Amino acid sequence: MNLKDKIKEDMKDAMRSKEQARLEAIRMLLAAIQRREVDERIVLDDVQVMAVIEKLVRQGHDSVEQFRQGGRQDLVDKESRDIAVWQSYLPEPLGEAQIDQLIVSAISQTGAAGVKDMGKVVASLRPALQGRADMGKVSNKIKQMLTAKD
Repeated sequence: MNLKDKIKEDMKDAMRSKEQARLEAIRMLLAAIQRREVDERIVLDDVQVMAVIEKLVRQGHDSVEQFRQGGRQDLVDKESRDIAVWQSYLPEPLGEAQIDQLIVSAISQTGAAGVKDMGKVVASLRPALQGRADMGKVSNKIKQMLTAKD
């Protein structure tokens, strides 16, 4: 069963058990997946679905911060519940040491000699890190390591 099918099954379970908050979060996720499929005229695979989930989680964290600044604790709580549901579909996040080890390995495998080779390193890491690490932070670490090599 692929990830999208699992999400649909979880939606049915949430409907049966009348978990309204979970159901809303799952429906929002399925709508985002469907929107991307329609926009790009493709059927998303698991890696692409994880990218949609990561984007929703990132946007959710931004919303939580804005709601906190606006003093809207009710919206902070709702958005936090949604984020928790979405994150349940992502694999277990990697620790900093594991990420560093993967970066060092990717740099040696690709033969990257400097910052100009950063794209090759990121491309080789993306499948292993998708959904398990913030790629923005990973890119910064790669840049730092490659800058040190120059």
